[in-house]
Amino acid sequence: MTIRVRPSGGPLGADIEGVDLKALDSAGFAAVEAALHEHLVIIVRDQELEPADLVTFARRFGEPEPHVIDQFHHAADPNVLILSNRKDEQGENIGLADGGTYYHTDYSYLSTPARCTILHAIEIPEGEAGTTFADQRAAYEALPPDDRARLDPLIARHHYGNRDDLDKGSRTVASVLSADQDAKMAWERHPLVRRHPHTGRAALYAVSGSSFGIEGMDEAEGLDLLRRLARHSTSAAFTYQPHYRPGDIIVWDNASLLHSAPLISAEDPRTLWRVTVKEAGPTLPA
Repeated sequence: MTIRVRPSGGPLGADIEGVDLKALDSAGFAAVEAALHEHLVIIVRDQELEPADLVTFARRFGEPEPHVIDQFHHAADPNVLILSNRKDEQGENIGLADGGTYYHTDYSYLSTPARCTILHAIEIPEGEAGTTFADQRAAYEALPPDDRARLDPLIARHHYGNRDDLDKGSRTVASVLSADQDAKMAWERHPLVRRHPHTGRAALYAVSGSSFGIEGMDEAEGLDLLRRLARHSTSAAFTYQPHYRPGDIIVWDNASLLHSAPLISAEDPRTLWRVTVKEAGPTLPA
């Protein structure tokens, strides 16, 4: 197996060629993992994986964490979340239709957040541009040194939801939880600037989406800072939007990225399988 890494030519992202993920040996996985750490989002083209294959690949990065929205877990394995705008014969959704159509970081509302998220594209509209990714490592490094020094010690308060849209009928609200699911959510704390657990490089962390405030600041001051950082870190200089094709496997680094799912019309069928792998432990001591 000759693995080739082809950078996107943009600020981040790479395609990986010459890979059969079902036959990936240790050296091959090390090359894939190194490409993820360097390029932050990688696409392995032309794969045909069953749910068990997808979960087996995901476990090489760490322990999968089933999504709180359990009604769309795949029947073959609850670690696989179905993302789809298709409906069944009764008119019910077969999957989660909107997978976060606003900038956010997966599982930043948990004490142990996501290391990486893995998608398997099953059904993709012709010519669709996929998820938009924003490089929070580059955004942090682009800040003046004095600003970085002020941000480094700050702690943000997180909760499930999109702080900028709490309307449960909106397309950009966080996916609505049932009462039982919502009861599992709690307030969590994460550094505003995270050192990557595997590379040690610093990045802004979850400055959009689940972050609702900054410890030691009043609500308005904290939100103003978060929104200014979000505008900075999602500007065109830091973003990448690849095109997805059926058979693609997409892996991204949640410690270093924000991402936003596309708004897809219900007339354009779109289905992906998703596995989210958690970090080894919380970002802060208990």
